[in-house]
Formats: sequence, structure tokens, C-alpha cells
Amino acid sequence: MSDIAQTIKFMVFRSFLWITSVLPLSFLYALAGGLSHLMMLFPNRSRDTTRKNLMACFPLYGEAKISQLVRLSLRSTIATMLEMGKAWLLPMQDTLALVKNSEGVDALNDAYLSNDGVILFAPHIGNWEIFGFYVTKTLSSSFLFQPPKNRKINDMILKARSRGGVELLPANRKGVSKLVAALKRGNLVAMLPDQVPADEGGVFVDFFGNSAFTMTLASKLAAKRPCKVFYGFAKRDASSKGFKVIVKEIDSSFFSEDILDSVRTINTAVEDCIREAPEQYQWEYKRFKKQPDGSEFY
Repeated sequence: MSDIAQTIKFMVFRSFLWITSVLPLSFLYALAGGLSHLMMLFPNRSRDTTRKNLMACFPLYGEAKISQLVRLSLRSTIATMLEMGKAWLLPMQDTLALVKNSEGVDALNDAYLSNDGVILFAPHIGNWEIFGFYVTKTLSSSFLFQPPKNRKINDMILKARSRGGVELLPANRKGVSKLVAALKRGNLVAMLPDQVPADEGGVFVDFFGNSAFTMTLASKLAAKRPCKVFYGFAKRDASSKGFKVIVKEIDSSFFSEDILDSVRTINTAVEDCIREAPEQYQWEYKRFKKQPDGSEFY
């Protein structure tokens, strides 16, 4: 992409973020509802992938229930996009003020003070940007992320996400090495547990009754040194005026010497989050694109 094209794309994206940053959350959520209705009317990849994932994960649901969840999930995904401006451009105190209540955060903070290091799983449910800012506001933390191709947009995202003191590390060998070093220093390191890893970075374990290729990095890190492990998300409240941050400590089976048991516990934690708000999960992501027999799921 040429520099001019990158600049134009950046300006459009930046304008979108600014406009949505000043609009009320309730308006953005209503807009997301209208757009989700339109997406239900016309064929599109997001709708079709969401439906296929929901049918696979909830096979006992009838057509009416699945269709309702498809629409609600699309609404939530659109709402998360519309909330980016508030997450990235507002003063930090205003972004944090969007969280109206929380549970489990004190336990996370206490674990951090042990200086053993903390692994935090933040699946794609609710608003993971606001979740990350809120739970790490007083903690030295490092996050793995996938840089966008547009250099200007990447620079803006780096500035926005690191303004709370978060260290952003690229999802490559160099970034993982720095992540390991941060954990050894007793810092908090955050990972997205429901992204499909590279071939050498995962194993197939159950996720809602389906084989899902799941990351092994966290399990291997925990096997090398004692640490605390938590998971959670920022749940959009029913009034669409804010969020509730939910944090839980992972089950002890995560520390099993059997890597399959450990990784399976990660998916169980993600399932636990989803059961809290199934309509707020990003079901449009192709979670099952890798299959044990190499077949096509989508």
C-alpha cells in the first residue's frame, strides 16, 4: 500500500474513532443493533461464520434460538468496534469510568504482589480493550498483539494501548522472548487464549464439544516457573451505559503435567466466560479453521 493510501485510510479511521468517542454508549449500542439487523438480511461472511460456530457449539438449540444469538452476537461485535474510540482516544480516567463495577480484581492484584508473575487470559468477549486497561491500571504488564499492516494505524494503536503503561509485544519469537522475561520479573503478561496459533504453537482440545487448535504457550510458561493464572472480560451491562469487569482464577488443572489437560483448562475458562454472556462473544472468528483431519470447517 502506498504512503498516500495509508495516510487516507488512517485519516478515515482516526475520524471514525473521534466521532464515536464523543457519542453516548447507549447511542452506539442502538446503532449496533440497527446495523446487526441489516447484516441479518443480506449474505455476508460474518453472519454465516457466526451461525456455523453457534450451530456447532450449541447443537441442541433450535433455529429460532440460533438466529437470535447470531443477531445479538453481531450486535455485540459491532458495538465493540464502535467503542474503540472511547477505549483509545478518551483520557484514561474517562475510559476507566466506563467500568461501573467489578469482581475478582482484588484477587488479581494480590496475586501480582506475590511477585511470582501473573498470566491473564483475555478472550474475545465483551470489550477486551477496556478490560485490559482496567485490570492493569496499576500493574506492570505486557501484552502480545498482532500489528496491523498500516504503519500509521499501528503507531496510533501502540500509542493508545500503551498510554496506561502497558508494554505491547509483537506476536513473534522476539515478542514471546520478551514476554517470558516479563513473567520472570514478576510482571503480568496477557494473552488472547482463543486465537488460532501457528502450527507449532498449539494442540487440538475440546471447545464446546468440537476440536479446537489451542495455544500451548501459557501452559509451557507455567510449567517452567510458579505463577498465578487468571482469566476474565468486561461484560457490557444491560443498560448499555457501561461495563462490569469479571476476573476469575483458573482451575488448578491448568498446572497439570499433561499439556493436553492444561490446554483443555484454558478452553474451559473461555467457555466459562461465554456462559456468562454468550451473545457478547465474537462468534464471527473462525475458531475451527484448523481441523485434526485437515478438513474444511468453513
